[in-house]
Amino acid sequence: MKIPSRCTKSLGIETPIIQAPMAGGTTTPELVAEVSNAGGLGSLGAGYMAPAALDDAIDDIRSLTERPFAVNLFVPRPPTEDAERVERSNTRLDIFRGELGIERPVPPERYAPSFEAQFEAVVMARVPVFSFTFGALDVTQVERLKDAGSGVIGTATTVAEAVALEKTGVDMIVAQGSDAGGHRGTFLHPFEQALIGTMSLVPQVADAVTVPVIASGGIMDGRGVAAAFMLGASAVQMGSAFLLCQESGANPAHQRALLDEGAVDTTVTRAFSGKPARGIRNRFITDMADLESTLPDYPIQNAWTKDVRAAASKQRQPEFMSLWAGQAARLGRQTTARQLVADIRDYLRSV
Repeated sequence: MKIPSRCTKSLGIETPIIQAPMAGGTTTPELVAEVSNAGGLGSLGAGYMAPAALDDAIDDIRSLTERPFAVNLFVPRPPTEDAERVERSNTRLDIFRGELGIERPVPPERYAPSFEAQFEAVVMARVPVFSFTFGALDVTQVERLKDAGSGVIGTATTVAEAVALEKTGVDMIVAQGSDAGGHRGTFLHPFEQALIGTMSLVPQVADAVTVPVIASGGIMDGRGVAAAFMLGASAVQMGSAFLLCQESGANPAHQRALLDEGAVDTTVTRAFSGKPARGIRNRFITDMADLESTLPDYPIQNAWTKDVRAAASKQRQPEFMSLWAGQAARLGRQTTARQLVADIRDYLRSV
């Protein structure tokens, strides 16, 4: 089939495949660079990184590739601090901590890195591409990025969000379907009103905006990529498929869960971070379900569950880990990033 060229020309890549910017250590510099070296666009999920760590990661990527890559940040929304909600959540988390052999930590000094400082680091680094989620940048911020030579990609989960993003001057828009694993990018609506499947969302967004659309959610192989192009997408963004690559920083227990039959049972939960995200259902999600409506906002809940998630990852106990996964995760296979991109490219050339 004919491969769309709008994104490849603008991004300076050969194949319109973008590795999703999964934060938390999954998108290692090695994974990002290898995807870019294979002709796609590797993306660093930097939402949790302090500016110094972000600078180091960008330097590492540049030491491994001369090709374009992206850096992704979370656009913040001020949380509502509620001590009662925090204590209620921590009381339940203390049960998990007891099983993991850890104590409740002292309150964190800050819940998340400063977005303003992260943003300045990205502008100063003059990265080839900047992408963002959880909100919209203002026109001035978009212009600063473009002045620094960066292409700008926003994330939408509804047509209204896509239209709003285009008005800020972004170069491209990720249409994130409800099939997608990890955090929802919704920012204009209650997340329940923005759970639109990729097959339904992509053509509507493509018709509503003039900038190129990047399809995201439930895309694991060449079949999904070809379908996205038929729907009007100019590129695809894939996350779960890259979690299983050798260069991925995903915990081995997470990778095993993706290959297990239980990977078909995913759900959208606020339990881990306070923000809706899709992952494989496990005991943590089930046991926290009755508190969903009263959990602290993101990033407060995310900061308070960090010790549980870290201990579970170290002990490789998947029942207490955030096993982010899209609805088609079971189609994944263990391979290298370069081979995954090559296999999709070969499939597209054959149909």
